[in-house]
Amino acid sequence: MIEIGYTNRMKIVRFTPNGAYLDGEDLGEVLLPKRFLTPEMKEGAEISAFLYFDSEDRLTATIQHPYTEINRFAYLECVAVTSMGAFLSWGLDKDLLVPKSEQKDKFVKGKKYFVYVYLDEVSQRIVASNRINRFLQPGDPEYNEGDKCEIFIAQPADLGYKVIVDNAHWGMVYFSELFREVKPGDYTYGFVKKVRDDMRIDIMLEKNSAKLVDKTEQEIYARIKECGGFLPFSDKSSPEEIQKEFQVSKKVFKKAVGGLYKSKLIEITNNGLKIV
Repeated sequence: MIEIGYTNRMKIVRFTPNGAYLDGEDLGEVLLPKRFLTPEMKEGAEISAFLYFDSEDRLTATIQHPYTEINRFAYLECVAVTSMGAFLSWGLDKDLLVPKSEQKDKFVKGKKYFVYVYLDEVSQRIVASNRINRFLQPGDPEYNEGDKCEIFIAQPADLGYKVIVDNAHWGMVYFSELFREVKPGDYTYGFVKKVRDDMRIDIMLEKNSAKLVDKTEQEIYARIKECGGFLPFSDKSSPEEIQKEFQVSKKVFKKAVGGLYKSKLIEITNNGLKIV
């Protein structure tokens, strides 16, 4: 099914001086403007194209990749504020409108905002809103401890990051349990720690994170012994080096090293780790 606001697989029907017309099924033929044509495109071939309304409100296809699709959350920069509303950069030639009525806070050019992107049923235009709560599901979240879920990193708070769980519920990832780098706007996966009385969900990014630290301690200690009692890894080591060597984040690595040090199994030197 071909849908507005999504990237679809569409067949090229014919070429004209204005571009290529794609088979939009129930939507009819949709123009892919000439500037997006490539030598590889042939009549009858299928391509991936995103459907949206251009600046003249015509249904149009593009091979540009927007930062998000409809019915998803995003963290986007405001590039203009007008009497109509605010406009956000989202990877297409036409910026994304946040109508004034959908602005919880007054938007400022140059700042980034946490929004929900959707197809307005009345105007049939793709717009965004930062009145987030009305797009979430009411009632008690039905999760069990350890359930895997998709999360959207929304915004930092005092104790961690506020997140959206499975596009439907508020949750929290605590800084104290954050074992890899994340930033607002990221979609990733996590695991349910518990559903709180306020119906928000505590999330862990790593399942059984304490066990992961313990396992990493054992691996580091074994690696030091294999290397003759010294391992050239320290706080100066990059996250990429640590990930490549131990398959964990730098934060997990530092916690594991701290545990070995407290147990008086290693010394921490300027150049690396040494067995006591």
